[in-house]
Amino acid sequence: QVQLVESGGGSVQAGGSLRLSCAAFGYSYSSYCMGWFRQAPGKLREGVAVADSDGSTSYVDFAKGRFTISKDNAKNTLYLQMNSLKPEDTAMYYCASGWDCNNLNVWGQGTLVTVSS
Repeated sequence: QVQLVESGGGSVQAGGSLRLSCAAFGYSYSSYCMGWFRQAPGKLREGVAVADSDGSTSYVDFAKGRFTISKDNAKNTLYLQMNSLKPEDTAMYYCASGWDCNNLNVWGQGTLVTVSS
């Protein structure tokens, strides 16, 4: 069974760092596009960053310079290093995968990040 499991969320003060992990089970995700998304309370889900199967990465504006997406194919794990966190980064963070970065169809259950001022 294909499954994504996120971990690494928690509570941190503004300016701090967290590293989120997303372990893939049931398939080798190296051939897939992988991405991180987030949803804050009362807001729509938004993209954060994606890492395609060719190694290319892309970020939304608020993540550029602060967040880094990376993949460890040997561990079948996706990461999101988040630095200089702000209270507005508070959200549930989800990872997702799919053949097409514009259509990621396998989702994890999410991990909660809370940033206090």
